[in-house]
Amino acid sequence: MNVRRRLISTTAATAAVTLGIVTLSACGGSSDAADKGSDGKLDVVASFYPMQYLAEQIGGGHVAVNTLTKPGVEPHDLELKPKQIGELGEADVVLYLKGIQPAVDDAIAQAGVKNTVDAATLTKLEGHGTEVGHAGHDHAEGEHAEGEHAEDEAGHDHGSEAGNDPHIWLDPVKYAEVAKGVGTALEKADPANAADYRKNTEALVKKLGDLNADFANGLKNTTTKTFITTHSAFGYLAERYGLDQEGISGIDPESEPSPARIKELQDVAAKDKVTTVFFETLASDKTARTLAGDTGLKTDVLDPLEGITDTSKGDDYIEVMRSNLAALQKALGAK
Repeated sequence: MNVRRRLISTTAATAAVTLGIVTLSACGGSSDAADKGSDGKLDVVASFYPMQYLAEQIGGGHVAVNTLTKPGVEPHDLELKPKQIGELGEADVVLYLKGIQPAVDDAIAQAGVKNTVDAATLTKLEGHGTEVGHAGHDHAEGEHAEGEHAEDEAGHDHGSEAGNDPHIWLDPVKYAEVAKGVGTALEKADPANAADYRKNTEALVKKLGDLNADFANGLKNTTTKTFITTHSAFGYLAERYGLDQEGISGIDPESEPSPARIKELQDVAAKDKVTTVFFETLASDKTARTLAGDTGLKTDVLDPLEGITDTSKGDDYIEVMRSNLAALQKALGAK
C-alpha cells in the first residue's frame, strides 16, 4: 500500500511552505523505488497527451496512467480540479513538461511527489521566437545556436519573448531523448521491472527513429520551405527538417496577431510561394481562415498533438505525426 503525503489544500497553498521536488533526469536523481498500488502497478500521472503516450508506451502493463488534461481540453489553459490535485499527491510518478501548463507546475510544486519527472530537463530547449513566429532552419542555428538550458528560469515562461519553446515532442529526435529519460526514471521507480522498461524504451526510440527518417526523406525536396500556422508550435520540427515556420501568433496560441504581422504574412506568402495556412485541432481557426481568405490560400490541419480527439487524424502520436508529414508534403510541394 502506498505511503501518501497529504496534499496542502489549495486555500492554504499560498501561505504554505512549498514542498521540495526530486526531479529525475537522464543525468541522475533519486533511486528509491516507489511503493506500488494494491493492483501491483505503478501509479503514473501524466500532465497531457505527449507525456501520457510516453508513459503508456514505456510502462506497458506495469503502469496505470492517469492524464490531467482530458481529450479536447486545450492544455495551455488547463485549470485543475481539487480531485486532480489530490491524484497528484497520491501518484508514484508524475510526468510533466514544465513551462507549458502553469496550473500543473504550481500543483506539482505543492504535491511533493518524490518521483517527479520534468521532460524539459531531458533534452535541450531553445527559443523559437514569439509574435514574429519565425523559426526557420537558418534562424534557429544562427541566433539560437547555443540555446538555453532547460533548467534556465526563462525557459519556463511559456510564450514570453525571453522564454524557450516547450513543444519538444514535435521533433521526433528530441522526443526520443525524452523517452530515454522517462525510461530511466521508471526503471529507478520500479527496479523489479527495469528490464521491461528498458526494452519498451528501445522499441519506442526505434519507432521515433523511423519517423524521423520518414520526415527527413519526405521533406528533403520541396517547392517551398515555408509554412504558415496558427501558433508557433512547430519550431523544433522546422529546425530539424530545414523548414521555415511562420506563426500567425507566437508560441502562445491565445495571443492575437497585430495588423503589421498579418501584412507581413501576406508578403511572406507571396514571396515564398506559400500555398496553405495551417490551423490546429484544439484552438480557434478563425484567424487562419481569415488570412487564407484574404490571400487566396488553402487551409489544412497541422496537429500540435497536445491531445487526441475524435477529429484527430490518427489514434496515437505516430499516426498523427504521419498525417502531419503528409499535410506538409502536400502544402510544400514535396517532390
